[in-house]
Amino acid sequence: MFECRKTVIMNRLLIVLLAFLVLCSCGGRKRRLPEARYAKPAIVLPETAKPYSVDGVSYYPLPSGEGFVQEGVASWYGRKFHGKKTSSGEIYNMYDVTAAHKTLPFGTRVRVENLSNQKQVIVRINDRGPFVKQRIIDLSYAAAKKTGLVGPGTARVRLTALSKQVGTVRAGTARKPLVEATNFNKGKFTIQVGAFRERENAERLAARLRVIFDHVSITPHMPLNSTTFYRVRVSLSESLTEAGRMVRELEYLGFSETFIVAL
Repeated sequence: MFECRKTVIMNRLLIVLLAFLVLCSCGGRKRRLPEARYAKPAIVLPETAKPYSVDGVSYYPLPSGEGFVQEGVASWYGRKFHGKKTSSGEIYNMYDVTAAHKTLPFGTRVRVENLSNQKQVIVRINDRGPFVKQRIIDLSYAAAKKTGLVGPGTARVRLTALSKQVGTVRAGTARKPLVEATNFNKGKFTIQVGAFRERENAERLAARLRVIFDHVSITPHMPLNSTTFYRVRVSLSESLTEAGRMVRELEYLGFSETFIVAL
């Protein structure tokens, strides 16, 4: 009788233990559901990634193989454009920490480091430019002031694209950040070779380029309250890497004022 009662008690304890384990398992899954349901592609960053906070949101430099790092000359633009519409449709405010870049998607957060003084600022891309040879980014007045760029006007900088944190994932006993996986190398790109007030000049250049390249186009462009320019563009590339090779080929052929444009 005693053995029978002991067996019943052991069976009940086993049932309670199993039920507890099931509840714990379900609870763990529920805590991870918001991360699993994140709509966009996401990646887990390595331990070395250090966050940057912007308006209470954490942003992380992407790994070099996945992200975007660029070095070159930065400039800035201010009062002349204050209150005018940017390429993204926003109104330019010289006192906001923003920037213009030729290819990065609008809304991308970018860490800008002035290599001459190591001052840094995080900007949001909301405009296109600068369309001057060897310049890679145009900072707003506020961003230029934070990096010591206002006085000299230009400086060599390093750009690092940042990725927004969208959650966390469990890794052993710790939790790691889960961030948007953005491949900045993918997209549609073309290379602008020249811009002319006279269409005939654009046609002459396009005719020269068509001897060598398959895709050559002439696109009229009218800046705000200005005359029409005819932009001559070459190539339709699927990646920044491919577009970069085309730029180097054009420079070898003597076209030194080229730059990449995201379509």
